Amino acid sequence: MQNRTWTDRIGDSINYALLFIISLCAVLPFVYVLAGSFTASEELLGNRLVLFPTKYSLDGYRYIFSSSVIGQSLAVTVFITVAGTLTNLLFTCLMAFGLAHKDLAGRKVIMFLVVFTLLFSGGIIPTYLIVKSFGLINTFGALIIPGAISAFNLIILKNFFQQLPDGLEEAAEIDGCNYLQIMFRIVIPLSLPAIATFALFYAVGHWNQFFSALLYINDSNKWPIQIWLRQIVILASGGIGDSSQFGETFVPPAQTVKMATIVIATVPILMVYPFLQKHFAKGVLLGSVKE
Repeated sequence: MQNRTWTDRIGDSINYALLFIISLCAVLPFVYVLAGSFTASEELLGNRLVLFPTKYSLDGYRYIFSSSVIGQSLAVTVFITVAGTLTNLLFTCLMAFGLAHKDLAGRKVIMFLVVFTLLFSGGIIPTYLIVKSFGLINTFGALIIPGAISAFNLIILKNFFQQLPDGLEEAAEIDGCNYLQIMFRIVIPLSLPAIATFALFYAVGHWNQFFSALLYINDSNKWPIQIWLRQIVILASGGIGDSSQFGETFVPPAQTVKMATIVIATVPILMVYPFLQKHFAKGVLLGSVKE
């Protein structure tokens, strides 16, 4: 190892200091929100920044879970996230596998249409009319089917499939495998890092889904957690909302409820990251090579 000069050491020290500051900027908001969700309202309102509360309180969580609708909405959100992610991965892999074959008839036209959707979209009203015409209003299908394929993820996955050796597919065809068997038995097992990355992207998108549910779901029993948390924040802030679901005698601590709301909406999906972390850094770059 070469001897390091004093300028190298100063440069490293500056880099470490900058990285430490950036890390604090990223971590402190989470610590503040988590601590605030367990802090009594009077302490939270009396101090601008509470990282280590001296007076703990679970009033915010008690208020949020004072109604059974929260548990029901969590179950709805989990179902939408799991079903939606599986649907996304299935359709994205099928289309990407087909487009990865350069001898596919009309391949360039299809790719042009896919890229076109990255630049232009029909808009909210046409999309709503299409969803309504298919009878998907007030169904979970309205939250899953319209976004079954992400054009960006499709292009990345197609490029990755194209990088796999052609000899694998030819050998499988000689052994009597059809295209579906080749995809599920050979291509997908070799593409797990990329697929795990896109599964994370899709899952986070479904978990945070708010606007689509607001547009298409009218039945409160089918609302995902994000819609109910919005209702809770409105009620806790003294705004308008349907307070009948939460009881008339319970007065929410506004600031604490907001913090607890953020924790409930964020922590479950954050728990998915450790299981996919080893695939994430590698998979996100796998298909980035141009065709």
